[in-house]
Amino acid sequence: MMSDPQNRLALTSIGQNAGQGRWRTETMRSHTSPRLIFVGRGQGRITVSGLTSGYGASNLIYIPAGTMYGFEVGQTVFGVMLTIPSAMATEWPMVPVHLRLRDVVVQKELAGQMDALERELKSTQLGQSRAAHYHLGLLSIFFERQLAQRPETPADARVNTAAARLVAAYTDLIERDYHQNAGVADYAANLGVTPTHLARCCKQTSGKSALSLLNDRILFEARVMLRDSKTPVRQIAGDLGFGSAAYFSRAFQAHTGLTPSQFRKKGPLVEA
Repeated sequence: MMSDPQNRLALTSIGQNAGQGRWRTETMRSHTSPRLIFVGRGQGRITVSGLTSGYGASNLIYIPAGTMYGFEVGQTVFGVMLTIPSAMATEWPMVPVHLRLRDVVVQKELAGQMDALERELKSTQLGQSRAAHYHLGLLSIFFERQLAQRPETPADARVNTAAARLVAAYTDLIERDYHQNAGVADYAANLGVTPTHLARCCKQTSGKSALSLLNDRILFEARVMLRDSKTPVRQIAGDLGFGSAAYFSRAFQAHTGLTPSQFRKKGPLVEA
């Protein structure tokens, strides 16, 4: 069996695709293995599990597998995204973590670790893959130590509010069921709340509506399937829970300004 490229140790630059590839970062999506985002410079906003917060230079953002997220990548932003293999996920937290590294010594230590990891990933020398994985292990220890030393912040309190917990549970359900043609009312019923309450909480934590979070996730998957596969539009519509290809096409065009066929013809883009 071939290995899943989405689950292979890799470093990918972010910031260079802030133009026509913005949907690859800003639209809600998830991965089958964890991701670690390092922001070297610039600032913006990131939404993780339905909770939006600002990010800036020297920030580390850990996103567990299956966690729905999206982030702004402006012209001044530059950083890297690290794909962590599932086999090493146990060495990392089980929940999203946002670290803001303010100490210059700590920032230099991180830069050295990231450089060493990148060198091994690019190396052609004997044992480079094993060396890269060892460097990833050291990076996980660095992250654990910084997390243990981090003081409590107002952001920690936001994560633990009833609204944030509800929206996090909602995004988890979206990840599980987004292809089943369920509406916001169905998700609200599953969570034991009214659609109005769910919508209010989503707006409070993310600035987005409950419907927007749901549609964003579905249409990200549609874009990926259109760009990265030759699956017929009719089948994509069915796989994503749309009643017909025509309904899918109308919804897709309303969201993107292009029909599915027009979007597909633009060709594949590299994902951040």
